This record gives sequence, structure tokens and C-alpha cells, in this order.
Amino acid sequence: MKSVNAFSTLCAGLTAATLLLTSQFAIADRFKDIEISATPVAENIFMLTGSGGNMAAVANPDGVLLIDSQYAELADKIRAKLSTLSQGELTTLINTHMHGDHVGGNAALAANANIIAHKNVQLRLSNNANFDPAGLPKTTIEQTTTLQHGSTTLILEPMPASHTDGDILIWFPEQNIVHMGDLMFQGRFPFVDTSNGGNVQQYIENTRYVLSKIDDNTQVIPGHGELTNKAGLAAELSMLEQTLAEVQQMREQGLTEEQMITQGLGEKFKSWHWNFITEARWIRTLYQATQPQ
Repeated sequence: MKSVNAFSTLCAGLTAATLLLTSQFAIADRFKDIEISATPVAENIFMLTGSGGNMAAVANPDGVLLIDSQYAELADKIRAKLSTLSQGELTTLINTHMHGDHVGGNAALAANANIIAHKNVQLRLSNNANFDPAGLPKTTIEQTTTLQHGSTTLILEPMPASHTDGDILIWFPEQNIVHMGDLMFQGRFPFVDTSNGGNVQQYIENTRYVLSKIDDNTQVIPGHGELTNKAGLAAELSMLEQTLAEVQQMREQGLTEEQMITQGLGEKFKSWHWNFITEARWIRTLYQATQPQ
């Protein structure tokens, strides 16, 4: 009997080890074909794409500032791309908010750099047992803060809770650029993370605010999607307002949440549907947002 139990224990251990290795290989394979691309936005300023949220880099000869860090598994690829932009070390990392596709690479990339984020990002990541503490923000902000990186001026502006409760805008006033983090999903339904302080109506208000601050020449780096401009952000605001009004109207007509999903939002919003925030998921978000108080 003991030999049978020992054999069962051995098999269970081998199965667990196999599952762990399989999981690790699956994660590695997920990023195997990902390439990091750098698009020039202004002199020494680049938008970087790979997998996850859009990054940006200020690549001065004496040091690099990076906005967001995607995933830890991409750290070597991100580091290699940065080395083609500047021979300087990564000295500063700014996180636009706390989601894993924006902070996952913090420790792997910037453990020795100054990591800056909203105070609520530090609080939430500190309470995440799975987050490497080497990647926690070292500098936190709650008010608009000016930062100088070489000759480049950046303004970090915390926003009222909308995507999460730790969102910041990053302005480049001299170059007329704004990095919005996930306060903008270019051409896609956005993710409003209500479990981490997100709020649909404030997301709309924040979008209106940014539109009031930019002009037709402003380059807008979204959290996801292609580099865009005021017209692109205006199109997103229009979608937000119209879909919210449509769900509100369906609610007033007495439709249930499931009936709304069956009816859908119409053909003109089909192109905004994507694999993460599908039309159905966006309707559920809006349904919850229109709940009577």
C-alpha cells in the first residue's frame, strides 16, 4: 500500500511540475514573435509598441525616460530597442496607471531607475502579492508635477478616477504631445475598470477635458491603438456619448441587460468591437453605469 501511495504522490508531483513547465512555455510562446517598434513623434521622442499598452521614450544621449513598461517577458526586447535610440541608461520610468500590461516590466527594466506613478498605483501594487516589489514606484504624485529630463519638459497630471483611480496624463508642452495612457483606446471600446475605481461618466468628462486642452496639431499617444490627434479623440468622445445615450434609452424602454446585448449598438459601432472589450462587454459596462442611484 505504501508503494502505491508513494507512486501516486510521485505522479501527482510530476503532473504539477509538467503543468508548471507547460504554463511557463505557453507564456514564453505568447511573446515569442512580438517585436518592439519605435515611431518617431518629435526629436528624441518615440512611441513604442509591442504587446500591451503603448509606451513612449525620451531618448537623450545621457539617459532614457520611459513611459510604461508592458510585460516582464518583453524586457530584453524593450531594452534592446531603447539601446538603438540612445546609449544612455534608463533613468526614469513613468507608469500611467496600475494595469499589468503597463507595469509588468517595471522590475525587469527599471529596478535601478526612478519609477514615478500616481499615489494610488503605489498603494494598489503594494497590495498585490504577485507584483515584484522591485518594480514599485519610488516617487508618487497626487498633484500636477513638472519633470525635466535633459532638455525635455514633461507635465504629469493626475486625473479624476475614470479608467482607474490612478490615471495620469503626460504632457510634452513644447512638442505639443500628450500620452493619455488608457484614458484613450484609439478606435476601440475602452476598458473602464470599475473594480479599481473606474467610472464611465468621469471617463467621458476626462476625454472632454483633454479635447479642450489640445489643438489640431497635437499628437495624441493612446494607451492602445495607433498614434492619433484631436480628430481621433473627438471620434472617441462621440462614440462614448452616443453609446451611453443609447443604453440609457434602452433602459428607459424597459430592456434587460441581456436584451440590450441581443439588440446591440448598431452597425456604426461594429468597428469599435475588439477581442478584449467586445460590444457585449461594453454594453454591460454602460448598463452598470446607468443604474439608478
